[in-house]
Amino acid sequence: MATAPLLRLVLVVSCIGSSMAVLFSGLPNTLTVTASPAAGQVLHAGVDQIKVSWKLNESTPASADSGYKKVKVLLCYAPVSQVDRGWRKTDDHLKKDKTCQFKVTTQPYSSGGGGSFVYSVERKIPTGTYFVRAYALDSGDTEVAYGQTTNAGKTANLFDVVGITGRHASLDVAAGCFSAFSILALVFFFVVEKRKAKK
Repeated sequence: MATAPLLRLVLVVSCIGSSMAVLFSGLPNTLTVTASPAAGQVLHAGVDQIKVSWKLNESTPASADSGYKKVKVLLCYAPVSQVDRGWRKTDDHLKKDKTCQFKVTTQPYSSGGGGSFVYSVERKIPTGTYFVRAYALDSGDTEVAYGQTTNAGKTANLFDVVGITGRHASLDVAAGCFSAFSILALVFFFVVEKRKAKK
């Protein structure tokens, strides 16, 4: 009956792992995060930039950030862009949360918490409504605090990104050239076959 101790070991390991899980609801909101887009502004993927700034909340004691080693900044879906999209689902367990899928930057945390970064909106960012969230990380890269550009309900200070549809002028030109070439090749081989048939 070697399976009974093995089952106990698996149960203990799974309990320890779940007790160490980081929950968003358990993180203090100690960072003030701002981003350059105005509420409702429309940005274009592959074209526009976002300036993100973060600092320690003025209401937070200065010693509260003694364990902060890095700041991880992410681009996050607003609830309106998560409706009927399970692959963007919000989960309180941060390892399962799919709200913030796009990394903006990870920077060392400076004492006092001030920092900024200019992010060029990547071409892969899909069309949607977004906000920016920053996590303070400890020495083990575990989230210990956060801040975001929106309110707790994620309804204020949201901005839109228009993604790339996949069609570009260069793609249309290439398709036109190949279409013209195929028609010319068809006519050429038709004429050649007609001449061979007459001989």
